[in-house]
Amino acid sequence: MKKLVFTALIAGSLATSAYAALDAGTEAPDFTAPASLAGKEFTYSLKDALATGPTVVYFYPSAFTQGCNIQAHTFAINMDKFKAAGANVVGVSLDSIERLNDFSADPAYCAGALPVVSDASGSISASYNLQVREAREGAADMRGVAIGHDFVERTTFVVTSDGKVAATVGGVSPEENVEKSLAVIQGLAKN
Repeated sequence: MKKLVFTALIAGSLATSAYAALDAGTEAPDFTAPASLAGKEFTYSLKDALATGPTVVYFYPSAFTQGCNIQAHTFAINMDKFKAAGANVVGVSLDSIERLNDFSADPAYCAGALPVVSDASGSISASYNLQVREAREGAADMRGVAIGHDFVERTTFVVTSDGKVAATVGGVSPEENVEKSLAVIQGLAKN
């Protein structure tokens, strides 16, 4: 009971009325998709991750863009804290797997510390009720490389081992997104 009350309080304080995203207590949509960790492609399964503990599923607009770079790096440098609380972290974007292979290995960003999933079709983002906005024509990343895909809104879901959304985090800076996600995970670990 304490865990349920804690989860509801955290979820209420983190979610804003602007969201159409999934609410706390909702079943998180399962997905299996191409992913990259430390530059190596593999097939990621949310179900498999949840079998080892709660999972932070964070959606971000695009690799190699300012806020996404900050968020990935902040998750990477805090992975020991997430792991200490028994949690997994995975990033999801509309980036191609080729872009993610570079992003996941780059020491300035994911640094090989967390996997990133390619949702090139947008089906995972849609299943989480996230908005996708059209990229402006000719958009390029910080390296000058054409982005070539639309942008999913920056929203994070903390999913418990039983597949339920414990909290939704959004509408905050990339650093705050990580901090709030970690606070939820650490709170779940205490209950």
